[in-house]
Amino acid sequence: MKRASGSFEVSMQPLANSEISADPMLGRFLLTKKFTGDLDASARGHMLSAGTGVKGSAGYVAIDQVTGSLDGRKGGFVLQHSGSMKRGAPTLSVMVVPDSGTGELEGLTGTLSINIVEGKHFYDFLYSFPAS
Repeated sequence: MKRASGSFEVSMQPLANSEISADPMLGRFLLTKKFTGDLDASARGHMLSAGTGVKGSAGYVAIDQVTGSLDGRKGGFVLQHSGSMKRGAPTLSVMVVPDSGTGELEGLTGTLSINIVEGKHFYDFLYSFPAS
């Protein structure tokens, strides 16, 4: 496995919820991201979230279409997120969707972890390509 690390900026734009539910605990967002560091890329995606009546408990799922360069290779891939918080304790899984790599990133597999420090987002991406 190879490792890529760096930071990213994220913008979340709320989207109308009326087609899904009028429940204010459910949310929909358009995501835009800019990755810097070993992964030089931009991403657009969608996120669905659910809050609860318990402070610090919530869940979300998201899909990001990433386009840029990684390890000197240009192309794109899709990241799939699944996260939850149980009374402030987070769990998060972010993985490359199988067979989503395009261009020179075809065959990419991996997992990405996110660390937020003082409001700034950092990533650590463990990835590999198939043996040639």
